[in-house]
Amino acid sequence: MNYAIGIDVGGTNTDIGLVREDGRIVDKLNLKTNEYYDAELYISDMAAKIKELMGRNQVTDIQGIGIGAPNGNTYTGSIDKAPNLNFKGQVKLAEMMRGHIDTKVVVSNDANAAAVGEMVYGGAKNLDHFITFTLGTGVGSGIIIDRKLVLGSTSTAGELGHSIIIMGGRKCGCGRCGCLETYTSAGGIRRTALELMEQNPLYNGVLRNIAPENLTSKMVGDAANAGDPIGLQTFENVGTILGVAMANAVTFSAPQAIFLMGGPVHAGEVLMRPLRKAFNENLLNIYEDTVDIRVSELADNEVAILGAAALINM
Repeated sequence: MNYAIGIDVGGTNTDIGLVREDGRIVDKLNLKTNEYYDAELYISDMAAKIKELMGRNQVTDIQGIGIGAPNGNTYTGSIDKAPNLNFKGQVKLAEMMRGHIDTKVVVSNDANAAAVGEMVYGGAKNLDHFITFTLGTGVGSGIIIDRKLVLGSTSTAGELGHSIIIMGGRKCGCGRCGCLETYTSAGGIRRTALELMEQNPLYNGVLRNIAPENLTSKMVGDAANAGDPIGLQTFENVGTILGVAMANAVTFSAPQAIFLMGGPVHAGEVLMRPLRKAFNENLLNIYEDTVDIRVSELADNEVAILGAAALINM
């Protein structure tokens, strides 16, 4: 049995997993990313955790280490100016890791890692062309064409979450206005619900009883599935916007399927029904009946590690 290490670098936590070639995560360990201000110490401790995982599972050899990280650059093996990490500038992650463990190290951003994970371990095993959208704090995406990850000239291709979907729309963290993620991320869903409540002062449903600062996208989804009108309208809006964005995405890569993943996707049909409707109504006719819309087969709590481990197969 062959093994790889998959690492998901987040702003708060770093999850490190020992992954078998069949996609089973054998064991996991964790580091508190936000406690580190020294990149060298962080990577040294990460390497120590990898060795601990291997030792306690009697694994003496690994095929490589895949790392999904914010602003991860596959070409340079570095993290470049990640806004949510304490160590700034360029961190030469792959080079520094190889100084501790002599093996193949591949770095990519987390959304690209998820796409590769879907291809290697998930529902896209038998597909050559597909797109993934990850709905979470932001909206990430990964594009696979001919079973190859699209990276572009700078390793940053496929930032569909930052395609402008509404001119002059909401201000995005990237500095522009109207980006897809300002409407379809978890925060975007919450914001839409709050706006709708403000526009409907007579509304007195379940969401009205939740303090705005405590409201989450999951609460809005639960309310929608219970028939709450603001919850339903929120997901109608979100699904419509995302469906249009997905229809636009089809025109440049002609995928066989689009996979959705992330917390908001678990709202189910209250999201998927308007999404499919908007997608079909806005899809260029030459692509009709050629694209499946699917929910990822990978569990949310495993996809980041599996995706990172799958990077070594690129």
